[in-house]
Amino acid sequence: MSQRRFMISSRNIRDGYASFNGDLFNHMVRVLRLGTGEGVTLVDEAGNEHQGVIDQVSREWVAVRVEAPRQAAPAGEGGARITICQALPKGEKIDLILQKGTELGAHDFSLFGGRRSVARVREEQLAAKLERWQRITAEAARQCNRRSIPGVSWSPSAAEAAGSTSQELRLLLWEGERKLGLKAALADRACPASVIVAVGPEGGFDPLEVQQFLQQGYLPVSLGDRILRTETAAIAITAILQYIWDTQ
Repeated sequence: MSQRRFMISSRNIRDGYASFNGDLFNHMVRVLRLGTGEGVTLVDEAGNEHQGVIDQVSREWVAVRVEAPRQAAPAGEGGARITICQALPKGEKIDLILQKGTELGAHDFSLFGGRRSVARVREEQLAAKLERWQRITAEAARQCNRRSIPGVSWSPSAAEAAGSTSQELRLLLWEGERKLGLKAALADRACPASVIVAVGPEGGFDPLEVQQFLQQGYLPVSLGDRILRTETAAIAITAILQYIWDTQ
């Protein structure tokens, strides 16, 4: 039987030991009932693997004796680095986008407050929100056996999100684009090193936001005649790009 794999932060490793409590402790000890002497594989946020053996288990924390990390290119995560630039949707839709995007191989997520976003993030909420969103990608990465955890960043507006773009290829999913479909836009285009896709909230992009993205070199494209829900669009474009460039 293969060793269990767990996603951890490199901050938890010191002097040859990895120690942690909280959700990871609960999952490892109380759910899986792993005990001292059992081997585990720990993977940090950079994709480095640490082979280890559970050394100590207390009522609230566990310590794992680890070897030197094995640095390797993450399996199934080569090719174009895909960033989902997502306007914050309402409710728990963002949870689905982060979870499924991670499973499909998104490199990271750039979330922003759209002018038509119903959901809002107050300044005093941001730290807790980012921690929660990062926890979702970490859990999804663990579940699908990824060796790296997609990062999650936040911008208060589309202008700031667009202005921080550095990706080689920039796409804007916009229902107002009636001429250029995604298939035509990517025809005969070589696989880029990185691509970012901007997705609007439930009400779509505000015209000003469209101009802000266009000014930063985004190419407006359409996924067809049907208008998809924001969470469907984010998941669909990730899967399509993975298929086109065979990066899985």
